[in-house]
Amino acid sequence: KTFNYCRARFSNKLLTNYINFKRITIMMLSHNRVRVFRLILLTICLIQKTTVFAQIPVLGSCPNLDVVQNFDIDRYLGLWYEAEKYPFLFELAGKCITANYEKTEDEGFYSVYNKQISRITGHETGIRGSAISEKVNDTSAKLLVEFPSLPVRIHSPYWVLGTDYTSYAVVFSCTDFGGLVSGRMLWILTREQNPSVETLEKAYSILDKTKLSKAYLMRTDQTNCDYNSTSIN
Repeated sequence: KTFNYCRARFSNKLLTNYINFKRITIMMLSHNRVRVFRLILLTICLIQKTTVFAQIPVLGSCPNLDVVQNFDIDRYLGLWYEAEKYPFLFELAGKCITANYEKTEDEGFYSVYNKQISRITGHETGIRGSAISEKVNDTSAKLLVEFPSLPVRIHSPYWVLGTDYTSYAVVFSCTDFGGLVSGRMLWILTREQNPSVETLEKAYSILDKTKLSKAYLMRTDQTNCDYNSTSIN
C-alpha cells in the first residue's frame, strides 16, 4: 500500500509539473506571437510613412555612402536639369523640372529653387529653400536642405555621390525610421536639358559603385518646356 501511495503521489506531481510547464510554454509562445505581430505592424506603419513622404521604402537603416570629397560648391552652383529620379510625390505630375543653386549674403548658406511645369494644368510652380553643410568646415559633399513652405520643416540630407560639375551630378537623400526601414530618394541632374547617353552612363556608374538600384529610376520629361507659362511660386 505504501508503495502504491508513493507511486500515485509521484505520478500526480509529474502530471502537475507537466501541466505547469505546458501553461508556461503556451504563455511564452503567445507572448512571442504578440511581439512578432507588433514588429510586423510597426514595419508596415514605417513603410506606409515612407510612402506618404514619397520615398522608396527599403528594409534596414540608411547606408553610409561615399560622397564627393573636397567638394567645390562654387563650381556646383547654377542651373541643373533633372534627368531621372526615384519616384517623388511632389514631382509625379511635373515635367521640365530644374534646380538652381546660388550664393546668399549669409556665409555658408545657399539658396535652392526647384521648379516644374504641371502636365495637368500647364502652370509653372516652384519652391524655394536653402542648403548648408552638414558640419561646419566640412569639405565633403554632405549638405542639408530645407524648404520652409512645406507642411513639415525638416533638414533633409542632400548628398552628392558623384559629379564632374560640368555635365552630371548624382544626389542621394535618405531618412531613417528607427533602423527597421529607410526611405530613399535619388536624382540624376545634368547641365544639359537633354543629356547624351555618355553623360547618363557616367551617372549610372556612380549608382553601380554605391550599389544603389537603377530599377526605381524614372525619366523626367524635358520636352516642350515653355517657361513663359503662368507661374505659381
